Amino acid sequence: MAAPARPPSAAPAALGLRERKKIKTRLAIRRAACRLIAERGYEATTVEQIAEAAEVSPSTVFRYFPTKEDIVLTVVLTDGYDPMLETALRARPADEPPIESLRVLLHQTLGAMFTEAPEEMEQRSRLLAEVPAVRARMAESMSQAGRRLAPVIAERTGRDPADLQARVFTSAALSALQETAVYWAERGCRDDPAALLDRALDTLGRGLTL
Repeated sequence: MAAPARPPSAAPAALGLRERKKIKTRLAIRRAACRLIAERGYEATTVEQIAEAAEVSPSTVFRYFPTKEDIVLTVVLTDGYDPMLETALRARPADEPPIESLRVLLHQTLGAMFTEAPEEMEQRSRLLAEVPAVRARMAESMSQAGRRLAPVIAERTGRDPADLQARVFTSAALSALQETAVYWAERGCRDDPAALLDRALDTLGRGLTL
């Protein structure tokens, strides 16, 4: 799931030469990885091969992406993206139900991923469904994002920042994005993922009612 796409509400900042070079390198690594994985499969693709295809050293790959899983998962509430989500969440209307605030943010995330790289979104979702290591790393990233966003949800609902219910609620909403991606891939990427995400979030709002 390129460098993290910004939510529509976040104003783009001017980037210096160094930052532009970093983004260019990250893009080269990620695109090389996606191409090689499509050709050879995830397990058969090594970091060394990715580095060679991106024309960088393996140490450079690891400097930008701690694990191979991170290369394919970048932009999914990871790599500095969740601070922007935190800012966007704080900017939502004070009287908006928490599930609707999170719905807006997750739809922005999903929309940005499809706008920037729809084919990579399909590949990433398939890897989530098929590769346990990728799914585990995604769950870890979601957990980290949840710990950052849960205090905001708690504050917006008049709770203590460490409130357990706010933490569980936020984690469940973020997990909905992962389960939506896996479900979408398992069904051949034919459905509308935005509609699937709404279905998942609606379930949190009303419970398992028919």
